[in-house]
Amino acid sequence: MPEILDQARTQVLENGVGLDEAGALAVLNLPDEHLPAALQLAHEVRMRWCGPEVEVEGIVSLKTGGCPEDCHFCSQSGLFTSPVRAVWLDIPSLVEAAKQTAKTGATEFCIVAAVRGPDDRLMRQLREGVAAIRAEVDIHVAASVGMLTQEQVDELVEMGVHRYNHNLETCRSYFPNVVTTHSWEERWETLRMVRASGMEVCCGGILGLGETVEQRAEFAAQLAELDPHEVPLNFLNPRPGTPLGDRPVVEGKDALRAIAAFRLAMPRTILRYAGGREITLGDLGTRSGLLGGINAVIVGNYLTTLGRPATTDLELLDDLKMPVKALSATL
Repeated sequence: MPEILDQARTQVLENGVGLDEAGALAVLNLPDEHLPAALQLAHEVRMRWCGPEVEVEGIVSLKTGGCPEDCHFCSQSGLFTSPVRAVWLDIPSLVEAAKQTAKTGATEFCIVAAVRGPDDRLMRQLREGVAAIRAEVDIHVAASVGMLTQEQVDELVEMGVHRYNHNLETCRSYFPNVVTTHSWEERWETLRMVRASGMEVCCGGILGLGETVEQRAEFAAQLAELDPHEVPLNFLNPRPGTPLGDRPVVEGKDALRAIAAFRLAMPRTILRYAGGREITLGDLGTRSGLLGGINAVIVGNYLTTLGRPATTDLELLDDLKMPVKALSATL
């Protein structure tokens, strides 16, 4: 058994203390023959410190495309020649999307907008949308609308937004290679204000942007320092017309190594499957991740890419005897 897994069994599984950057790097560098043992340990950590339940979430875009930022992976940037163009979703459609999400058994519904940060129009639309959903659907409402001011954070709390998603996307040292129109520190400041407000913090990123293995370990350590309630793990699904449109997808085994490493760095965090898992892992790999530290999934489609049918994921959870987290348990 590799030394890092022996260390993690005592430190993480028994004592609940996550691995540091060096430990995460050691897991990321494990040879293939030790990957099953790493995934098994990560699963044991998840079961001990999080329990067997899996949180299910649906997402919908309130404003798609036309974003002024230059995130190199994103087809919603108005600066690239990708086929996604700006469109707004009306309130009745938003409520209907929340209803359909709730029917899957999901407890979280996240409203997303492709913006640098919300203007008055978006905040007004969000306020109306959240109120309409809460009046008709028994589901938690989360939001992801970019970088915020303190006033906007306070307004989201007042609306009843349960959780705020704002991804750091990648580690601090690599971020300037992916985004040039704003800084990693600006994102961190929004997350600091959200945490101080009492809203749950959802913060993750995308693997496969061109970062090194060392930078993946750096990212895991920086997320652990933030200590978010939830970490969505995306794997790059290269989008035509974006600067990263020609990048290769992450190898399945590297994706699973990352899942184990992030779980061992953050034993108590909700670790959520997000975009790209379909092309990176497929059905077999998706199952392996759920038995290797993952304890939450986004069901249905993502913002600009297609996901697996919600029924496929729910059937897999049933097959694995993993109960879907009940709404009442999260209120």
